[in-house]
Amino acid sequence: MAIEKTEKIWLNGNLVAWDDAKLHVISHGLHYGTGVFEGIRCYNAASGPAVFRLREHMQRLHNSAKIYLMPLPYSVDELCAAVKETVKANKLDSCYIRPIAYYGYGSMGVNPAGNPVDVAIACWPWGAYLGEEGLKKGIRVNVSSWRRIDSAALPGMAKACGNYLNSVLAKQDALQHGFDEAILLNTQGKLAEGSGENIFLVQKGELVTPGLSSSVLDGITRGAIIALANDLGIPVVEREINREELFVADEVFFTGTAAEVTPVREVDGRVIGSGSRGPVTEKIQAAFFDVVNGKNEKYAKWLEKV
Repeated sequence: MAIEKTEKIWLNGNLVAWDDAKLHVISHGLHYGTGVFEGIRCYNAASGPAVFRLREHMQRLHNSAKIYLMPLPYSVDELCAAVKETVKANKLDSCYIRPIAYYGYGSMGVNPAGNPVDVAIACWPWGAYLGEEGLKKGIRVNVSSWRRIDSAALPGMAKACGNYLNSVLAKQDALQHGFDEAILLNTQGKLAEGSGENIFLVQKGELVTPGLSSSVLDGITRGAIIALANDLGIPVVEREINREELFVADEVFFTGTAAEVTPVREVDGRVIGSGSRGPVTEKIQAAFFDVVNGKNEKYAKWLEKV
């Protein structure tokens, strides 16, 4: 989805013009993928613009940096304040927010020590990642031939820039074959996640999703959906999932900051359920959008007003 240019980007503590937010071509992060990032959404909620689970996202950014021994120069509180400052400066009621920390220009070689850690926050208007129609009717996906990176090779718990080369390959392959998105298996052949989403199956009224030991990202939206399902009386099971379970599931849906709650109507040419958004997915989707739009007081704590 194309990026709509806005006015300001927060860069190393200062708001700068969009076109002035630049990095050197010899920056370490550009050459080695040594960066960590987040994807966050601000919603135009009932009480005004509010960022969904902002603190949890910034804590995860810190956790990702810690795993990679990257010293972030800003605290969680400072980064939360910077996000709000950036959204305000761009006069946005709703938007996608991209914070990123990366090793900058200083020295070359796989050891990043000696390079500064630069931090930037950008935001811009962004609609449904997989299309408005996809939110209602569902999308077509394939099971990728590329496997999800194993945590013994790269820490899947970290939302790190280099990790997403794995996702790029799977996404490109899916699009080239006429699908909207890809599902990746882990190195044990069990279900992992989408190229940028967590995944849930509905089986006989239960939600089933891969556990964190299945090489999946600990998704912020994933956690929200599990909490909302519990509120709705829908049992949630986290376990290993075989590939063929996808094909016979009653419903399948993706979750994520970008994807929100997106139904899957077809996997590898096999129609899922009725071939459209199922009733459990619709119920969870409605509950999720009530929360992000400020209509559920129980989860008001998940919305941080701008």
